[in-house]
Amino acid sequence: MSSKEKGKLAEQKACKYLEDYDFYIIETNFFAKKLGEIDIIAKKNNIYHFIEVKSALDYETAINNITPSKLSKLKRSIEYYLQIKKLDISYCIDVIIIVDNDIDLISNITI
Repeated sequence: MSSKEKGKLAEQKACKYLEDYDFYIIETNFFAKKLGEIDIIAKKNNIYHFIEVKSALDYETAINNITPSKLSKLKRSIEYYLQIKKLDISYCIDVIIIVDNDIDLISNITI
C-alpha cells in the first residue's frame, strides 16, 4: 500500500472516529492553493475544528511529524479557508494520531 493510500485510509478512520463522537464533517482534503491542505474540517457545539491527521508505525514518529513548519502552513490554510468562505467563527486546531487501530485526538493545540 502506498503512503498516499495509507494517508487516505487514516483520514477515513479519523472521520469515522469524529462522527462517533458527534462531530459533523464539513469537508475533507481542503487545498488552500500553494499554502497547503487541511485534512478534515469538522464542527461540534458550534466550534469549527481544523484537524491534521498523522499516522505512523509508532506514536512518537507520528507526533514528531507535526512540525512548526507544518503548523504554520496549516494556520495559513485555515486563514485562507475562513476568508474565502467569509466566516467569522470560533475554531480550534486539533490533531488525530493513528497508530494501528489506536486513535488519539489531541484537541486545541497551540501554535
